[in-house]
Amino acid sequence: QVQLVESGGGLVQPGGSLTLSCAASGNIFEINTMEWYRQAPGKERELVASIRSSGSKNYADSVKGRFTISRNNAKNTAYLQMNSLKPEDTAVYYCKANAVDGLGYWGDYWGQGTQVTVSS
Repeated sequence: QVQLVESGGGLVQPGGSLTLSCAASGNIFEINTMEWYRQAPGKERELVASIRSSGSKNYADSVKGRFTISRNNAKNTAYLQMNSLKPEDTAVYYCKANAVDGLGYWGDYWGQGTQVTVSS
């Protein structure tokens, strides 16, 4: 089993910055893709950014140029640096990892989420 724990959320003013962390632990053989999703009240969960083991990245159009996803493979940790934050970025942010555990099973794993609130 793989566990993901997000941290770094909080309250920030519009135009501010925040960096989220996602630490994976457990019986991990390798992590393929790590992703950040977010879900605002009354809205569907949406993909914000993804990063593959190769380092290739993809972003939602709404965050391109403002957010940066990265990962530290040695620490099994992903990060989401968020700059120029807008009120519409307010949501619970979730980390997702596609990973292979020590028994050879591929699976998707989710963190518990961390709240990001952008408000004056």
